[in-house]
This record gives sequence, C-alpha cells and structure tokens, in this order.
Amino acid sequence: MLFYTVMKPLVQVALRVFFRRLEIRHRDRLQTPGPLLMVSNHPNTLMDPLVVAANRRQPIAFLAKSTFFKNPVSRAVLTSGNSIPIYRRQDVETGAEAVTPEQLAAQNEATFGKCYDYLGRGGTVMIFPEGTSVSERRLRPLKTGAARIALGAEARHDFKLGLRILPVGINYFDPQRFRSDVLVNVAPPIRVADYAEAYYQDPAAAADQLTEDIRRHLEQRLVITRDAAEDELVQQLERTFTGHLIEDDPRTLYDNFQLSRTLLQAVAYFEKNDPNHLGEVREKLAVYLQQLRQFGLTDEALERTGSPDTRTARAIQAGLKLTLGLPAYLYGALNNYLPYKLPSMVAKRATKEVEFVAPIMLVVGMLTFSFGYAAQIALVHRYLTHDWRWTLLYGLSLPVSGFYALYYANKLAGRLRRLRALRLFRQQRPVVEDLLRQRATILRLLNEARQAYLRHAR
Repeated sequence: MLFYTVMKPLVQVALRVFFRRLEIRHRDRLQTPGPLLMVSNHPNTLMDPLVVAANRRQPIAFLAKSTFFKNPVSRAVLTSGNSIPIYRRQDVETGAEAVTPEQLAAQNEATFGKCYDYLGRGGTVMIFPEGTSVSERRLRPLKTGAARIALGAEARHDFKLGLRILPVGINYFDPQRFRSDVLVNVAPPIRVADYAEAYYQDPAAAADQLTEDIRRHLEQRLVITRDAAEDELVQQLERTFTGHLIEDDPRTLYDNFQLSRTLLQAVAYFEKNDPNHLGEVREKLAVYLQQLRQFGLTDEALERTGSPDTRTARAIQAGLKLTLGLPAYLYGALNNYLPYKLPSMVAKRATKEVEFVAPIMLVVGMLTFSFGYAAQIALVHRYLTHDWRWTLLYGLSLPVSGFYALYYANKLAGRLRRLRALRLFRQQRPVVEDLLRQRATILRLLNEARQAYLRHAR
C-alpha cells in the first residue's frame, strides 16, 4: 500500500503529460464509496488501470493475470501496488506449470476469497471481465468472474453488504500516440443486492444475468465497431472532417464520442438502405486521402476560410509568432529531446504488441524525464550557474519549455503544410483545384447522408 501511495501522484503527473486531454464523464460516479467492484473494457493493458486509479481517491485492488507475477521484480511491484493474481486456463494449462482443472479452481477460489475479504472491509476492486487486452474498438465476450465475485461477496453478508458494481468505459482516440486523448465514460452503479432473489434461485443464472447487465452498461459507453473496414472508414471521417461534422466550439471528447457512435449507426443504416451512397463515399474518400498523402498534405491545409485579406493577415500573424517563438522552441527542444525521444524508441524495440506500447512509453518516460532533468539540473548547477536561485529557475523552465516546444512543432508543421499547399497551387493549380473539387463532393455526400439519416432517426 505504501508503494501505491507514493506512486499515485507520480502517475497522475505522468498521465497529464502523456495525454493531451483526459476527460472523465460523470466524474462524481468515479468516487462512489466502497464496497465497490469496478469493471471496465481492456484495450490498452497496463494503461487502463492507471487511468482509472489515478482519478479515484480511494485505493483500488486490481485483479491481474497470473503471468505478470512470475517475474520477481514485477511480482514485487504488483503486490505492493495492490494487485491480486487471477489464473486463466490459457496461462497455466501447458508447460512445466500445467495444473489440473481442480487446482485451477482452487487457485481462483483463493483469489475470490481475497476479493471477498477486501470488499467486506469496504474496499474497491477492479477487474477487466473480457479476460484479455486487445487494441480494438470492440467489446469481447465477458467472463462471469466479476459477477460471481460480486454475488459471492454479497452472499457472505446475506446481501446486506451494500456492494455496487461500477461499469467504466475507456475510449482511447489514438492509444499508441503521445499527447493523444482518452475519454473515461462512467456508468451508474449497479446494486448487487437487487440480484439476491435470482441468486438464491439459481446462482449460475444470476451470474449470467448480472454479466449481461454489465455488458449492456459498457456497450452504451464505448465506441464499438463491427470489423476493421468499418473502423477504418469511421476513423478516416473523424480525422478528416470532424470540424465539419461537429458544430460545437469548443468540442469536448464526449462530442467526439457521440460523433463516432452516430457515424457507426449511420454506416449500418446506409449498408442496409442505400449501399450505393455509402460505397460512393468510401471510394471518393479513399482516393482523396491517397492523393493528400501523395502530396504531403492534410485536409486542414486545403481548407480556406475567410476573405483573401483575412487569410493573408492570419498567415502573417502566424509567421510572426513562429519567428518570435523560435528561440524558445530551440531552448525547449534542446533540453527535452532525449527524454522525449527515448520512450518511443524503447517501446518500439521492447514490443511488437500495440497494446503494450503506451504503458511502456509512460513508464520509460517517467524515468527518462525524472533522471534526465535531475542530471541536467546538476550539471548546469555545477558548471554554469553555481547559484541555487538560477539553478531553480532553470529547473522550472524545463517542463514549461518542453510543452512549448511540442506546441511550436505542431504549429510549425501545420504552417508548413499550408505553405506546401500554396506552393502546389501556384505550380500545379489544376491538381489543387481537383483536390478541392473532390473535397467539396465528399462534403456534399456527407451532408446528404446526414440529412437522410436524421430524417430516418426522427
């Protein structure tokens, strides 16, 4: 528990750095007092429990697969971090450590017993009932373990414990990328005592019913695609035309979430009722995006808003800001380059499984920035400042200049793409005019589709 207490504030800071936006919908529900069993989807391995635990005041005990406990170092970290091993058949049925079904049941019964004790003391336990982590916008079939733990804990107390289940939907918008977004979408708590009568009649059927209710709550709070092709189409539309599809300004991540779900519903509707329209959108969007990649452009670089004088004024203003900000950018980039680059380099070498990229980057980043900043501050103090006040000022400048360098780099990249589009317009005007016509056609098709779908939805 001491390790959990010490590490939590460090993880909170690391998550604020790693994610551009971490939005929690119904934050008050996340503070539901124990006894509480939290259940969530599991798209991003170790990142998922960190995102939830960092935003809940009460400590959480996590159920983690037993293979994580084989290594002495990871076992020590997980145990001190309040984790309990769960034994999956696929992890223990082969090799030298193969166990019989009876032994497996006994191991998990002991795990369930620890959960009963923890919940009985008013604690919080978190479990991922899919039983595996896959970086997809899907919800895999849920195991009944979460429901059986909840019902078993309540049965021990004659269904007077007051245990509730809190379904938590975690939606990542680009899970392997630094400075991406994540929406934590929290459902209303489920009272386990409401299943007492069903449990006394048939415990297995009650567990199935509770599992189905958990699944329904999670599905309502997740973006779920049917297959890779559908996911690709919806993500292409989101990344390219979100500004045209969402009218709110400023937009929240929940707006993006609603857009994703609406697009998925609309795709299913047009597949059934107007597949030709959907096929035309797919085809024209694929051609348009391929040509943008060919010329190193983005849709945003082609967008033209305001009068020519307004666009010229904006371009001059942006250029002036970039020129004046260049020294601060160079300072920030120089002081943060290695700590920033090393996490992604290590993650790429350490794993080919996309589900592990983000947590590895987070952990390595905590180390590289902590030790890197400490080493830089010590060297600057010894060889340059020799004064703790100047050294303190330098140390405070490191994270601030790092964020500014990242902001500047993004702005510079956007400006360069706009200049590339302008140069292409001057040198190959027919090419740009063709891209603009394609863009206008796609937006017209999307607008027609929106109107047709809204008429259907009414």
